[in-house]
Amino acid sequence: MTRKIDALLAEYGESHQNPTNKTVHWICVPVIFWTVTALIWALPVPDALAALGVNWLAPVFLAVIVYYLLVSWQLAIGITAFLVICAALNQAYETNFSLPLWQFAIGVFVLAWIGQFWGHKVEGKKPSFFKDVQFLLIGPAWLLHFLYRKFGIPY
Repeated sequence: MTRKIDALLAEYGESHQNPTNKTVHWICVPVIFWTVTALIWALPVPDALAALGVNWLAPVFLAVIVYYLLVSWQLAIGITAFLVICAALNQAYETNFSLPLWQFAIGVFVLAWIGQFWGHKVEGKKPSFFKDVQFLLIGPAWLLHFLYRKFGIPY
């Protein structure tokens, strides 16, 4: 019996065979993932939550981690590490740059999606999320599973 994660990764991989498209995805998928965390991070929060150092990314983190736990607890560990890196990048950006994080993130988000759509044009296949929106979360897992395989980590 095929595990759900294997089926999802295989289906995602069907529209990601072209080497150019794969390279574009190695760059753009993590960038898009980060920009989404940055945009959520930048949403205004009530003063009581802000005083605790909490923002809207916390509940989103939890939802994303639960999703990955349901498909692969091993990939959930890797995604959690990447989420922590994204949060650290968000904090570092806000500490070191005067341009609001959300403005920078929107610009990068648009450029990365242009790259993604160009990669799919080269591939000659539509992005997987047109079929099923959950593939927006499978893209990062697809990249991560290659890293896991390279280092002999089961997923």
